Amino acid sequence: MPQNSFHGAHYLGQGFKMLTQKGIKRFVFIPLAINLTLLSIALIYVISKVSDWTVAINAWLASFDTFEWIMTAISWLIWPLVIIGVLLFVFFFFAILANWIAAPFNGLLAEAVENKLSGKKTVPEQSYREMLKDVPRLLKREWTKLKYYIPRALVCLLLLLVPLIGALLFPIIWFAFNSWMMSVQYLDYPMDNHKIPFEQMLAKLRQSRSGSLGFGAMVMLMTMLPIINLLVMPAAVCGATKLWFDHLKDKKHDSEPVSS
Repeated sequence: MPQNSFHGAHYLGQGFKMLTQKGIKRFVFIPLAINLTLLSIALIYVISKVSDWTVAINAWLASFDTFEWIMTAISWLIWPLVIIGVLLFVFFFFAILANWIAAPFNGLLAEAVENKLSGKKTVPEQSYREMLKDVPRLLKREWTKLKYYIPRALVCLLLLLVPLIGALLFPIIWFAFNSWMMSVQYLDYPMDNHKIPFEQMLAKLRQSRSGSLGFGAMVMLMTMLPIINLLVMPAAVCGATKLWFDHLKDKKHDSEPVSS
């Protein structure tokens, strides 16, 4: 596994470099189009709601009467942290939606990347038709990830109920948790192509939490940057597949990828 967070994070950069490579770029178009559409909607939504969120956050800060003098003193710190937390929630929600819609195409892209890395012939065009038969299984896998995400996200959100400490810690914990989920989301594509069970996939990621978090954190950061975020989903699929191929693939026991 990647030895540290920085080593894990650089794989997203590797993913960006692979987007235009021969044998891969033709599988990038559909995930790219889906991501472009969903993130554009997310950006429009965020811009339209910023003023409302500002009013709501100021009212929320003012509600802590007991800690009024403390909240006033550190409001300059809490306000941007809460805004960042809200932005992370919005962009991650739309990222989940985009990955649900693009799941079959992301799986196909991951397979093309793996074939490229191993020197094999890329997936034939008819796989686009064949993958439709696999859609129910792919959506079930996405549902499994969502069931893993929801209860843990709710625990994180409970922090907001803790006066002062919750407001300070929530954005940090929320970012770390969603970074882990981004790692789970994208590293699952190459592993699912090999029919590796979800729990086994998680066990592999836990072998190096810092490397996994480093990759996921970089994906989260890039998702929040205009223009760049439009390319994040296909780049993350490519980068995650290369990370898996280099460090997580069991050369002896993993089966050949199954065409979608």
